[in-house]
Amino acid sequence: SGWFIARSASTLRFRVMPVYTVAKNAVEKAMLYAYRDRRQKKRNFRSLWIARINAGARLHGMSYSQFMGSVKKTGITLNRKVLADLAMNHPEAFEAIVKKVK
Repeated sequence: SGWFIARSASTLRFRVMPVYTVAKNAVEKAMLYAYRDRRQKKRNFRSLWIARINAGARLHGMSYSQFMGSVKKTGITLNRKVLADLAMNHPEAFEAIVKKVK
């Protein structure tokens, strides 16, 4: 509806705000980007976690896939988010996990 378009376009610049059809198109495009990127964000964070775990594992002579395979085999139930946090912020705890799974 008109008020939603006007309110959503109020922060946009140049011709977008005063011209309704341009504003409508810009708001629709922004909503599409928001929808798409909410899903993309999940993928980006998973990639970041994997890169951090890989870096931490390689410091101890293991690849990411070897490390995660060993983690699954030993029954450690920490997820990638927690493992990445340990690898970055608590290297001694991450090292203890690596020693346990080796």
